[in-house]
Amino acid sequence: MQGGAWSEVAPGVWSGSFGAPEEFTALAAAGGAPDREAMARLPAVDAPPFAAGEVSGERRAQRFVVRLPLRGTEPVFGLGLQFFRVNQRGRTRFLRVNSDPRQDTGETHAPVPFYVGGAGYGVLFDTARIVTVHVASVTRREEPVPVRDRTTDAGWTATPRSAWVEAVVAAAGLRVLVFGGPTPRDAVRRYVLFCGGGCLPPRWGLGFWHRTPTRYTDAEVEAEALEYRRRGYPLDVVGLEPGWHSTAYPCSFEWSPERFPDPPAFLGRMASAGLRLNLWEHAWVSPSAPIHGALAPLSGSHTVWGGLAPDLTLPEARAVFEAQHERAHVRPGVSGYKLDECDGSELTGSSWMFPAHAEFPSGRDGEQMRQVYGLLLQRMTAGLFRAQGRRTYGLVRASGAGAASLPYALYTDLYDHREYVRALCNAGFSGLLFAAEVRAARSPEEWVRRVQVACLSPIAMLDAWSSGTKPWSFPEVEGPVRAAIELRARLVPYLYSAFARYRFDGTPPFRPMALEPGAGEAALADDQYMLGDDILVAPLFTGQAERGVALPEGDWHEFDTGARISGGTRLTVAGGLERIPLFVRTGAVVPLGPVLPHAPRAGDRLELEVRHYGGVPGAFRLYDDDGETLAFENGSRRWLRLAVDVGPDGARRGRVEVEGTAEGPHAAGPGLRYDPIRWVWMGEGAE
Repeated sequence: MQGGAWSEVAPGVWSGSFGAPEEFTALAAAGGAPDREAMARLPAVDAPPFAAGEVSGERRAQRFVVRLPLRGTEPVFGLGLQFFRVNQRGRTRFLRVNSDPRQDTGETHAPVPFYVGGAGYGVLFDTARIVTVHVASVTRREEPVPVRDRTTDAGWTATPRSAWVEAVVAAAGLRVLVFGGPTPRDAVRRYVLFCGGGCLPPRWGLGFWHRTPTRYTDAEVEAEALEYRRRGYPLDVVGLEPGWHSTAYPCSFEWSPERFPDPPAFLGRMASAGLRLNLWEHAWVSPSAPIHGALAPLSGSHTVWGGLAPDLTLPEARAVFEAQHERAHVRPGVSGYKLDECDGSELTGSSWMFPAHAEFPSGRDGEQMRQVYGLLLQRMTAGLFRAQGRRTYGLVRASGAGAASLPYALYTDLYDHREYVRALCNAGFSGLLFAAEVRAARSPEEWVRRVQVACLSPIAMLDAWSSGTKPWSFPEVEGPVRAAIELRARLVPYLYSAFARYRFDGTPPFRPMALEPGAGEAALADDQYMLGDDILVAPLFTGQAERGVALPEGDWHEFDTGARISGGTRLTVAGGLERIPLFVRTGAVVPLGPVLPHAPRAGDRLELEVRHYGGVPGAFRLYDDDGETLAFENGSRRWLRLAVDVGPDGARRGRVEVEGTAEGPHAAGPGLRYDPIRWVWMGEGAE
């Protein structure tokens, strides 16, 4: 190994430096600190997955190349928010931040240079540069490659496969981190914890979101939000699009005096209705912005839409942004941001982002800054709320390595529904979240199918910024749409606990089938995924009366009926518009809350329905805290164990225990009061 041997930098994580790596990397930009205590609780891994002699680094053609072996025919997963395939083996991925990933090249909103080997390990190329990763897609002269005649041999292929990964950067060296398993899921968990643990959103962030049209006034926003209340729909978050600014593209970051003449009063009225406000913005500073003068000497050599591109690696630049945002947004009551346009576009031939040769006062160049700008924005804006002792949850258009602990979900302007589901699956490999929002539809059927998936994604959102759509826009299917939104509301206790696991042990709350034990045939599925530990989601798409589902090993049950299905096989399921196929592991305990106008708050009494599926014992760890502040980080949290025992006669009995964990038992609890708890038996032995 050029540059030295592996050194263990955290439990089960090893680092190797090749050549002369740059100090500024994506991990440095994200700013997370490894949770070593949690990592030490993962299955022990005594040695790195690669011996020093198996990995090499070398300077070639003004670039640096690192070469790692693959194990047999193992699949290769990850490499960020990919829309076109799950198994990346045999492909070359050009990992550049790009807002228009319409071609299967690897360019995407979040090109994370982290891959997961099917044999049970992970590899991260820790850099702020564009990385080109050849995943068994190039061969060297010394490798034996079958030579075939294309004219006569049906086995000829345009891309002969090799047994190596080659990663290439335009730099003098590269740092490589390898993550032990022993399973692919353990490797992902170790990576997430190395980034600081997954984000834990506020409870309200898991409710339903609605974004209003761009030029709405405060009165129009209020009227639309209150229409949800009048019609009996849950709603937690209202998003404002560019028109809330006095100037947008580039941005002033100040409220429009015509559309929002009294922001504090407006925010107060929304809060009294149980509604949170999320503000759209991008980072490019308008000449009309009050902070333009202070940021001018702290910005890059090129503008975006005539706006400054601040160097957010500089503390002085961040301080200017933070002071203005705290004054105009956070202190009056805004709850979060939608961070747009931090990704640029190249494939359309109309690149509006600053170029790779741009220069910034910190000494970074345009390539580095573009690759990490989304990370810098997430870290800065999340810090605004952290300084207030509050959690936030929002949306971002670009991200990268190290983002797991940042409280943002990615979104895209692409709109292919199958690609949305594939992206949701792939995000789980790379410590990312993807919001499969719904904007519009060409038919009532498509409207239902999109709403169903949106309600089973990290942010359940109707984004009506352009379409003006509402849940009742297709009256003939309002019933199934309402059912999907109400299911989301009922799943909040289950989802909140899944996100708590993400925070404390690194398990992604939405994840691809390849990370499931005993996945079998399901491992390469790109149109179904796991929600938490026990619910399998198999969406139907427009035009489908039925679909195939690959179930992992073990027994499963239909979510609504409890009907038992044997796993380890592939089945065909039909579904009308009123339902989305959901399957639950046998023995699973699933807590469901009531349908409320908005997510419950600390001190509320919450009626809980606890379902148990199948005739075998099971348990669920229900997480609870105040749902909004950072007090959980200092131990103000609790886990309740919802357990079901099954007697010799098949009779089931439920019980609740307060876990005496390291933070101590909390008999009263810091959050909600669950009363009453109603147990519901699903499947065998159900009465």
